[in-house]
Amino acid sequence: MLHNKNYINMEITDAYINSTRLVNSVSMAHIRYLYDTIDWSSRMVCIKGARGVGKTTMMLQRMKQLFPKSEQAIYVSLDDLWFTEHRLIDLAEYHFLHGGTHLFVDEVHRYPYNNWIQELKNIYDRYPELHIVFTGSSLLQIDFSLADLSRRCVFYTLQGLSFREYLRFEEKGEFAALTLDRILKEHISITTDIVSQTTIIPLFEEYLRHGYYPFYKEAPASYSLRLQQVITTILENDLPAVEKVEYVSIKKMKRLLMIVSQMVPFSPNMTKVGESIETTRQAVSRMFQLLERAALLIMLYSEKNNMQQLTKPEKVYLENTNLMYALAPTSDIGNIRETFFANQLKANHTITFSGQGDFRIDDTYTFEVGGKTKSFEQIKDIPNSYLAIDNVEYGTGKRIPLWLFGFLY
Repeated sequence: MLHNKNYINMEITDAYINSTRLVNSVSMAHIRYLYDTIDWSSRMVCIKGARGVGKTTMMLQRMKQLFPKSEQAIYVSLDDLWFTEHRLIDLAEYHFLHGGTHLFVDEVHRYPYNNWIQELKNIYDRYPELHIVFTGSSLLQIDFSLADLSRRCVFYTLQGLSFREYLRFEEKGEFAALTLDRILKEHISITTDIVSQTTIIPLFEEYLRHGYYPFYKEAPASYSLRLQQVITTILENDLPAVEKVEYVSIKKMKRLLMIVSQMVPFSPNMTKVGESIETTRQAVSRMFQLLERAALLIMLYSEKNNMQQLTKPEKVYLENTNLMYALAPTSDIGNIRETFFANQLKANHTITFSGQGDFRIDDTYTFEVGGKTKSFEQIKDIPNSYLAIDNVEYGTGKRIPLWLFGFLY
């Protein structure tokens, strides 16, 4: 508990000063796709997502839009040392009693008392006029605890930049997001319009290398190094904070990520993978699940099997192509293409493994992904089948440019 009131007031005043400084420094130039879909009027909002995709920036932008010069809102990060001796619920009480209406809480999974769920519930129940927005870089504990908050909270997931958003960040054009249905039906006219405004292929190649995480602009020359540091932080800090994971397992998970990054679209044999990283089949299966929940992997299961936790995935990809280039700069081009497609589609669609074709989308569409010479031979007799083709500006019929699937959000 907090004991000395004068000391408390001084420290909390510092928190308001820090919050104001961060809000003042955030840019409003680039608003992410998720911003306008969030129901900010809800009393409790959770923004989930991988480390580095821009959750903190989004919260600060919301504060800047609503309260540019007001202490009605305060931003705090629960990895701040202040919270090693003080409770979030005490800060919330002080904030509410001094006219606060909005509390923005970052990095909830780093709260040292391991009871952030209970404290958020208590804050929600005690202060009905207080609005709470919170984030967590690790998907693990938040996902595990959803049931306890579901009655009170609205949950959203923020992905990294889509190719469409990257073009806007690079000031190469303002384009509206597209539905999958529009892409399938109108891709010829849509691509004609987009290509008339920008040189799309070189920009797409750049995006695949360094366009997924918004911080790419901060230090382009060291971007790959920073991505490796993000991976290390997730494995060495976030995972152990929410799961019982031994250090030797963390080292093996790093090796597992390297294996996935270097393989042609990876269909795992759990026993052989276990042998290569010197662990058991069961341990490999758990590692895959943890890495997927940490937003470092995408795992595809057969459309016929809904018991994902009980079966092995049919294919495994790194979560995005930027991670691939950071871990294995000479990654297989087929793997890169499929990783991009899976990453962009999973934001708003159900994506499963297809025995015929590469992907099954929403249990309706079948897609093959490839280069210019890719043919329909493998999926020619399947209804609602399409090709996603790399290195082309325009499509024809059911041959659709791969880059256009980067406009889905």
